[in-house]
Amino acid sequence: MIIVPVKEGENIERALKKFKRKFERTGVVKELRGRQAFKKPSEVRREEVKRAIYVQGLQQAEE
Repeated sequence: MIIVPVKEGENIERALKKFKRKFERTGVVKELRGRQAFKKPSEVRREEVKRAIYVQGLQQAEE
């Protein structure tokens, strides 16, 4: 369960923004979208490798 403490006098939009940010970090929506269609394990692995190569390239460019 996601709990967002709201301080006295805090704007409701700000609290909603905090809730949305916490909810996005849980990855629930991303997982649901991924489960809508079956992906073969080889496709999942290929995407992970592509993502790892991309991140590694970013890290090397940063150095």
